[in-house]
This record gives sequence, C-alpha cells and structure tokens, in this order.
Amino acid sequence: MPRFFLFLLLEALCLGAGRVAAQGPAPGAAGSSALLANLFNNYWEDRARLFPLMATAQGDNRYNDRLPNDQTRAFRQQQARLYRRYLNDLLNVDRPRLSAEDKLSYDIFQYEMRSRLDGLRLNQWMMPFAHFNSLPAALGQLGTGTGAQPFRTVKDYDNWLARVSRFPVWADSAIGNFRQGMKAAVVLPRVLVLKMVPQLQAQLTADATKSPFYGPVRQFPASFSEADRARLTAAYQQAILTDLVPTYRKLADFLQTEYLPQARSSTGLGDVPGGADMYRYDVRLMTTTDRDPDALYQTGLAEVKRIRAAMEGVKKQVGFRGSLAGFFTYLGSNPRFMPYRTPAEVLNAFRSIQARITPNLSRLFGHVPKSPFEIRQTEAFRAATAPAEYDRGTADGSRPGVFFVPINDATRFNVTSGMESLFAHEAIPGHHYQLSLQQENTGLPKFRRFAAYPAFSEGWALYCESLGKELGLYTDPYQRMGALGDEMHRALRLVVDVGLHAKGLSREQAIDYMMANEPISEPDATAEVERYLALPGQALAYKTGQLKIQELRTRYAKQLGPRFSLRAFHDELLAGGSMPLAILERHMDAWAGRQR
Repeated sequence: MPRFFLFLLLEALCLGAGRVAAQGPAPGAAGSSALLANLFNNYWEDRARLFPLMATAQGDNRYNDRLPNDQTRAFRQQQARLYRRYLNDLLNVDRPRLSAEDKLSYDIFQYEMRSRLDGLRLNQWMMPFAHFNSLPAALGQLGTGTGAQPFRTVKDYDNWLARVSRFPVWADSAIGNFRQGMKAAVVLPRVLVLKMVPQLQAQLTADATKSPFYGPVRQFPASFSEADRARLTAAYQQAILTDLVPTYRKLADFLQTEYLPQARSSTGLGDVPGGADMYRYDVRLMTTTDRDPDALYQTGLAEVKRIRAAMEGVKKQVGFRGSLAGFFTYLGSNPRFMPYRTPAEVLNAFRSIQARITPNLSRLFGHVPKSPFEIRQTEAFRAATAPAEYDRGTADGSRPGVFFVPINDATRFNVTSGMESLFAHEAIPGHHYQLSLQQENTGLPKFRRFAAYPAFSEGWALYCESLGKELGLYTDPYQRMGALGDEMHRALRLVVDVGLHAKGLSREQAIDYMMANEPISEPDATAEVERYLALPGQALAYKTGQLKIQELRTRYAKQLGPRFSLRAFHDELLAGGSMPLAILERHMDAWAGRQR
C-alpha cells in the first residue's frame, strides 16, 4: 500500500453531519433496504466533505480546495458524535429483513463505526505524525502535478492554492498536539524524530522554481491563456515561499529544537502512558481480528521456522555449500544478479513478467479489471525513501493504476530481490486486481467500493505471491528464493512488530533478527524496523490476511472436492471488496455452502 493511501487510511475514516431517522412502524424488507441505502449514501457524502483528501484520492474532485484542520479537539469530538449517530441510525434498520448482500454491508458498516469510536478514546492524537505517514509528506505527493490532485483546468490550479493556504493552521495545531504529548510523556521515539527533521527540511528552498510544488507550473495545459499562466505562476511562487516553505521550516525547527530533546530513547508503544491499550487497539484495527498479540507472535515464530527450512532447500538445490547467512550475502553481492544498466531495463524486466503471467490469468480469474495499468519509475524526489508500491487509479479509468518502482541506481538493482513475487503482490494480480475490481463494482455501496482493511488487501496481495507457480513464475530457483525472502519478510514482521511494542525488543535487536533470517541490508532492515515504530500493528496485517485466505481455500477445496473452482473462489473473494476477516469468513462459508 502506497504511503499516501496509507496516510489517508490511518488519518481516520470519519463521518459528517448526515442522519437517517427511523420513524413510525418498522419498515418491510423493501423499506429496510431503502433505509439502509439512504444511510450509506448520506454517510458517503458527509465523509467526502469531512475528508476531502480521501475524496480527491478516489477521483471525487468536489472538495479539492479543502484541507480540514483535523488536529483539533473539536474535530475529534465531532467525529465521536457522528460515529454514534450513524451507529444509532444503523441499529434502527431491521437487519433480519435485509437481503444477504445488505446484511453483509450492514455488518461491515457496524464494525467500522464501533472500531472508530474505540480509537477516539485513545491519546494517539498526541503524536500527530511520523516520518512514514504524514500530511506534510502527502502534500508533497499531491502537489507535484503527477499525483491524485488534478491539474487540468484553471480551477484545478486555484483549488490547490486554496488547499495549501490552510496548511500553516494545520501545522500550528499539530505542534500544539505534540506539546500536549510532551506534557503527558506520550512522545515519539527519538530515532523517528531524527528521520522527520530532514524529511521536512528537504522542502526548504529560497527559489520557488526548485521546489517540487512548482511542478504544476512547468506543466501548464496548452489551453491556458497567457494571463492565466502569468497569474498562476506568481501565485504558486508566493504560495511556495509564504505558505509551504515557512510551514515546513516551522515544523522542522520545532521538532529539532523543542521536541527532539524530550523524545523517548525507548522504542515500543508500550513504553508510553496508555501505550499498551493503544497497541491492542492498533492490532485489532490492522488485523481486523481479536487475536492476542502474543498469539500473533507465536504464529510469526512458526512461519519463520517453516520458511527458513524452504530457503535451505533452495540453497541446496543451487549447490551453495555455505551457511544460509552466507547465501544471503552471495545473493546480495554477486554481480551476476545485478545485470541492469539503466532504469528502462529494470522497468522492461517488470513488463516481461507481466507478459509471462498474462496467458495464465484466465485460469485463475473469471473477472478482470477494466482499469488501465502502467509501470513507472518512482519520482526522483521521493525515490530514496519510497518502497515499490501500487497507486490505485480512479473508478472511471481517467487515472490508471500505477506500479511504481524506485530505482536509485539501476546497476545495483538485484534480480534476486523477488521481482516476480513483488509484481504479483503490488501489481497483477495483487493490488491492481483487488482494488480495481472493488471500485469498479457499482453494485456495492460506495463505502465498500473504496474500503481499505489492511488485513484483507495486504493479505490478498501476499496470497497472490503464493500463486507464482500457477502464474508461470518461480521457474528460476533464484526467483523462488526471492519469493521466499518476501514471505519471510512478512513473517518476521509478526515477530518484530509485537516484539517491539509488547515484549521489550529493542530497535537494535529487531534489526539483527531480521538480518539473520532474510537477505536484507542493514539500512533496509533499519528502515523497516523504524516503519514498524511509526505504524504500530500495520505490519501484522499481511501475514494475518494471507494465512486466513489460504485457510479458506484449503477448507473449501477439501469440503467441495471436484466442485471446488479456484477461479470461482477468487472471483467471489474479490467481488465483495475489502472487509474485516471475521465477516469475510462468514461470507465465504455461505458461498461454499451454495456450491454444494
């Protein structure tokens, strides 16, 4: 999941002021369905108004000039009132009278409302952002002219000016929240603050034309008049030098001089007041299960052991006689595994993977996305810290889904890093199929068309890596090793995330553990561990979701025997879109029952 969309997901999925009141006698089946549909429609409209960045990301451009100050106590109180209101409105709908599909929507919506209310009772607002997911970083992606914020008309350009004019007020409120956290000892780890400061300072410049935010000015549509070009050029220069640069400087200076001295030397969330409750909530939010953190930890240990044995098998297959650690070093340093000379060669290698799997997709999927798909190199301004990632397109196809590949040095791009499994996960059939089919399904209410439950979406993408052989991949043992490395990486996350936040594991111990069990460099292992510190619980979603999907596939194949169709299983799994895992299991059990 790309950082921008992860930021939007984690920022909050909140509601606006609409209400559906149930009056008089209970409606019949048709009336209950209509009442539910009305509630969902009101929710979606209110949500778009309250969270305009999310609306922009989904192609709803009505509020592209807005940037709400979601850092205030009043905003949090508004959320709580409205979550309760929507939950009460939902409970006024007579669920037994609903169709099976409406019951599914009802259950997902109820889960969402209760989950968000639980989150608002915690003090995580005292740590407004970190280096990995933040509004300052999201604005950097939006404002370049190549992201979700459109820059096609004069109004589009003016919308962006209005949006960033509100950034200084947001930043002041975020600093206020940081200060309240300092008083309560609810502060970020020092190692994260040290990453945040240079990230913010990277936006500082005395020359507006050298700012990434100047990108739209360099890409004026040909239809713009000279007068509009002149006005907007001056306005963008002023916005960069008076709104954006000073605000990034203020945030950087505050973190450097005032916050860093009080940041904690410890790492895990369990080390702050109320942190244990925060972490338990994060685990529930990200896994959509009630599994205890220790149970997830034990699952991680078992998976690490299993995958490590499979890695030993590949090492033996290729005839490497040293230790597994030595094999990792060999894979990461041998020039034969770094054959590329230019970024174009790397991108073409991924395109060749797409070409190889395309003939096999019809055996695994009856429904394929209509949305266009592209492979692109990650923009230079963020390539140094960005992972390979998928950015979903718009439901109408006006913006394609894009698989972004960061290529800082093509000559160091390693083919054993799991290129095939990476493509299956981030691109096709992973995120591109799941997200595109979901938002193209106009039969779903919009809150489901654009839902994002990490355990489902990341679990699906990781499950797709296991389809490699069925897609015609992993014929090369080194690519199989890369796939095992990718799966090991997700298994290690179960151990390390819980270890850091609930078991006293230090940052250094976590880095060493990862390096001992997967082919990863120390800088990359460090970046991963610091990601887990910034996003507690998020790393647990991948393996939790993958294991559940594999469990369901195995269960139904055994139950149905020759009646089981893998293609039908995949189609049904994706048709309903992202949802909590317990609800998914009930839904898929009902599907399997119908197959009999």
